Amino acid sequence: MSDYFTTRELAALLRVKERKVYDLVSEKALPVRRVTGKLLFPKKEIEAWIAGSGEESASMERESAAAHFPLVMAGGHDPLLEWALRESRSGIAALLDGALDGLARLKSKDCVAAGLHIPSARLDDWNVAAVQEAMGREPVVLLEWAKRSRGLMYRPSPGQSITSLADIGDRRFQSRQPEAGSELVLSQLLAKEKMRKTDLNAIEAIERSETDLAMAIASGRADVGLGIEAAANQFKLAFAPLVVERFDILVWRKAYFDPPFQKLIRFCASDAFRDRAAALGGYDCANLGTVHFNGP
Repeated sequence: MSDYFTTRELAALLRVKERKVYDLVSEKALPVRRVTGKLLFPKKEIEAWIAGSGEESASMERESAAAHFPLVMAGGHDPLLEWALRESRSGIAALLDGALDGLARLKSKDCVAAGLHIPSARLDDWNVAAVQEAMGREPVVLLEWAKRSRGLMYRPSPGQSITSLADIGDRRFQSRQPEAGSELVLSQLLAKEKMRKTDLNAIEAIERSETDLAMAIASGRADVGLGIEAAANQFKLAFAPLVVERFDILVWRKAYFDPPFQKLIRFCASDAFRDRAAALGGYDCANLGTVHFNGP
């Protein structure tokens, strides 16, 4: 048998694409011989390299696998993110069905990135604790997208003012799905006011996005809901701010550097993006791209 691996054989052994092998060669990370223009990898040296860098090799395999995850952005719904995915022509599809849903999909490798707004117990930090618990040993990066104003939205009416959850009374409250980050925020806000979800006159039906929530209230299907200012503005609803939340994007590190995600990031540096954020209202994008967690 040959004492050398070919590029294809080594890629199969490491469970990576051949392109990754070439990248490692260019980084001088692999033992290699060049024979008449062909790359050959000495088996004994490769076996020693694998034995001596098991954790690094495992991380490399995970990062390489990330490049082949579905080109989908999962997680919490955000009107600005939904618009940017479309307008940037990034090729990343949107499946924005709740922050907890997005984190679960990323963990099971069913998406390339996920939008999160998962609060800490005291609403003083966002996403990091949840990411550390679920993905702490994975090669992922948590990037800030925007800070968003969240509060109570309702149809404006003379003499009507709702400034707290206690003010809702018997008005019909519109809920979101259990996987939505806003339901986690609601639980924390209710606890602060020493209330429970059963104290609200919550209607049975749920709405699965910020936009659908605002639409339900504007159309009269519900009276009040906990949504973001941008969605309230779109439907000319009254809005009482209760909390500023941080919406982050959790992305596989390898995917961050690939063309689709880079196209999205570049678009977010454009005047068109800044103008859209200002027009929607309720966003602070000053720290867009700030890293809040970087996996091993």
